[in-house]
Amino acid sequence: MSKDDEYDYLFKVVLIGDSGVGKSNLLSRFTRNEFSLESKSTIGVEFATRSIEVDEKTIKAQIWDTAGQERYRAITSAYYRGAVGALLVYDIAKHLTYENVERWLKELRDHADTNIVIMLVGNKSDLRHLRAVTTEEAKAFSERNSLSFIETSALDSTNVETAFTNILTEIHHIVSQRQLENEDREDVPGGSSIVIDKTDDMSSTNKPNPCQMCG
Repeated sequence: MSKDDEYDYLFKVVLIGDSGVGKSNLLSRFTRNEFSLESKSTIGVEFATRSIEVDEKTIKAQIWDTAGQERYRAITSAYYRGAVGALLVYDIAKHLTYENVERWLKELRDHADTNIVIMLVGNKSDLRHLRAVTTEEAKAFSERNSLSFIETSALDSTNVETAFTNILTEIHHIVSQRQLENEDREDVPGGSSIVIDKTDDMSSTNKPNPCQMCG
């Protein structure tokens, strides 16, 4: 088994938001520490993985980058299935991408698991001189909708690591708590009920549904 296959949990996280807000560059910055000014619009869905340590456990994040263009919406809705986290991304310099966050959030609520952890991400924070969405406005929206919130820049790396680490840590804490609750309910002495854990199926690249938070 290669080092990349050694993990305790595999979490599927989706990136959603309008086309051009920087979803692909957030993905490449976090997983490969790369940024491309020439990056083209994502066609359909792409994903990449990276493992991090949380509470002495190895968390492998499988991050899906969904195309923001309208014509791919029907395709990408299927990819919400099995996701336990979502980064809802807008461009701080383009107010329309922020206005559309509400629509993306509704789509997420309609298609994703009800327990999915959602983080609102204001990307391109390096474009301070072009800012069209205030931090306060976005914070207020996230609080009203029970979302966590952060501003990032894939260009200069600001808060990219923090954003992904925070959402993965939050997911891990929720899952760990559920495991403890399920173990407490087990009638069999010494038995345990795993909510999300590594299985042989998860490491197979042709299985697009790596994990799901179960009630």
